[in-house]
Amino acid sequence: MADVKIFAGPRVRRVRNGLGISQTAMADGLGISPSYLNLIERNQRPLTVQLILKLASVYKVDVEELRGEGGGIGDLKEVFADPLLAGEIPGNEELIEVVEAAPNAAQGMVKLYRAYREQTARLTDLAGLLAQAGHDTFVAEAKLPMDEVREMLASRPNFHALIDAAGEAFYARLDPGEDLGGAIRHWLKSEHGIIVRTLPVHAMPNLRRRYDRHSMRLFLSERLYPHDQLREIAQEACQIALRDEIATTLASLNLSSGEAQRIGRFELARYAALALMMPYGAYLSAAQRAQYDISLLCARFRVSFEQAANRLTSLQRPGALGIPFFLLEIDIAGNRIRRAGSHGYPQAKFGGQCPKLNIHAAFEAPGRVSAECAEMLDGTQYLLIARTLEGPIAGYGERVRRTALMIGCEAGHAGQTVYGSVVEGKNRVGIGTGCRLCERPGCLARAEPPITRPLGLDELVAGLSVFDFQ
Repeated sequence: MADVKIFAGPRVRRVRNGLGISQTAMADGLGISPSYLNLIERNQRPLTVQLILKLASVYKVDVEELRGEGGGIGDLKEVFADPLLAGEIPGNEELIEVVEAAPNAAQGMVKLYRAYREQTARLTDLAGLLAQAGHDTFVAEAKLPMDEVREMLASRPNFHALIDAAGEAFYARLDPGEDLGGAIRHWLKSEHGIIVRTLPVHAMPNLRRRYDRHSMRLFLSERLYPHDQLREIAQEACQIALRDEIATTLASLNLSSGEAQRIGRFELARYAALALMMPYGAYLSAAQRAQYDISLLCARFRVSFEQAANRLTSLQRPGALGIPFFLLEIDIAGNRIRRAGSHGYPQAKFGGQCPKLNIHAAFEAPGRVSAECAEMLDGTQYLLIARTLEGPIAGYGERVRRTALMIGCEAGHAGQTVYGSVVEGKNRVGIGTGCRLCERPGCLARAEPPITRPLGLDELVAGLSVFDFQ
């Protein structure tokens, strides 16, 4: 026990300063020399267990305070995780030193960062408000590579002509009949010597797919449903057969970093996989015949609800247009995972952050497709279809990864779909772009006050909303 050593110089110095005594006085109380205490406070000597016990008995110091594990480290990690500080990320030891040596300064840094994030959020809200009024806006903000790619793809049509045309041509060459998966596996093996194998969970516990270049084998996890396994092998094939088309499309995105380009290439390869699984002409024709019934399209093309809905947002080929759908996917905590749309996700007009949207209610009835007509304050109406999605197969005792997807379009297109009756009815859900920009009075779901109105709190009168405003 005597060999246990703890370097806690800044904490000892804070204790001494708090007591208002000199190094000499504290050293006398501890039975050590002032020079040795000085070395301890400068972290050049450790605190032994005996010294910790003496500090506790003589100066009534909390032992846990001296053995502290660097409280506030998590807050500082949040600060340095911001893309703005991407080149300044310190290690854990350095963060601990900052917190222990200057806790007030560290806390001030955290407060300053959170104020910066709040102001950025307000500027974003203001930009959205101006965009609704028809003004072009641009809010400069450092972004993580993943966020940059997602925002770039969400801000433009979810249609990539080169990839779609190449996907159709590749499908025609494969001539798969009723077994696209078998045709792709045969092509990979015969043309490139790649063999596809499915591995059990214990052999590949944390991966969906892994390509071994040495053995020329593509391994898939048995956690994946058949339609997800099909997308994985289709993506692998498209990365080979559609390499040039993906590279050309990627270059047109003008992404800022190598990491963003790598993520963008992956996203375009996933798009290419869907283009191969659901060739444009055949899918558009089937969608129109089925009146865009997503469940029927899943059965026709042997794909998942997510895959079928995602593909609907990309039917925007000039001369062969489908309904201009947009799409939003969230997790159960409300985090936005993905946005997509034929003309760019309609962020300014629709928003998608209203808690009354059926995408949130979808979690109450997993697997059920719900459709509703939502109406904005200005009278604009949208047809919205929502359903939960299941992640990879979970074993016993594991929690299922569940997200919710909403696909929608302006109500004027609803008559072309099987879901059109919800628009013809009178039960419309009043929504807004998001609580901070919504001025709908008496909203029971309001989570934040609007930035466009002053609060109207009154001790004598209380409205239905938590945040009454004038």
